[in-house]
Amino acid sequence: MSLEASAQHPAVRIENLVFSYRKREPVLDIEVLEVPAGERVFLHGASGSGKTTLLGLLTGVLSAEQGVVRVLGTDLTSLSGSRRDAFRGERLGYIFQMFNLIPYLTALDNIILPCQVSSSRRARVRGPLEDEARRIAARLEITSLLDSRPGELSVGQQQRVAAARALIGRPQLVVADEPTSALDSDRRDLFLDLLFDSCREAGATLLFVSHDRSLEDRFDRSLSLSDVNRALVKAT
Repeated sequence: MSLEASAQHPAVRIENLVFSYRKREPVLDIEVLEVPAGERVFLHGASGSGKTTLLGLLTGVLSAEQGVVRVLGTDLTSLSGSRRDAFRGERLGYIFQMFNLIPYLTALDNIILPCQVSSSRRARVRGPLEDEARRIAARLEITSLLDSRPGELSVGQQQRVAAARALIGRPQLVVADEPTSALDSDRRDLFLDLLFDSCREAGATLLFVSHDRSLEDRFDRSLSLSDVNRALVKAT
């Protein structure tokens, strides 16, 4: 599906979704969940409520056993694992909770990796790829760390490298799993400013998961997973 066509659809549309890690014990049971294109959504919920699992389904890391998971107009449940991986690399920016940086690559090489894997993502970068990576890095105050490898960085520094990697190449949907948990308040605010600016420039949708409810007023909408996940009700 073209970028123009996907812009006519909600960024996310879930219908009758069921997902379990163990048989007959659903972690997620969602009748309907929709996120309009361009919206900035703050998603919260108690530990174990299924937030990270939901993000895994929306990014194609996991596959639903039942229902429809439509992202940017594409039903991920109809794609093979390799095609979901390709879709994620081309269209999405994913800030993983555990960062998932490549340990033998420098910070700079980690940041530019999505654009090396996906030619269409690279095509959305204006100008030299390394210049764009350095621009994002400067906004996150990690320019001096670009020649370092992940093992040489603190947790907060790794988190900012992972954020830069997610934002490069103007993804249409940015999914962030606790992206500010290791940042002090000043760097957290710098990060949020960059995140919002990048999404605005790309016309991207943002789905942001955090336990820090003090941030939710900065978003268009706050959503509690307990309000839509019927598995939590059935478990009580």
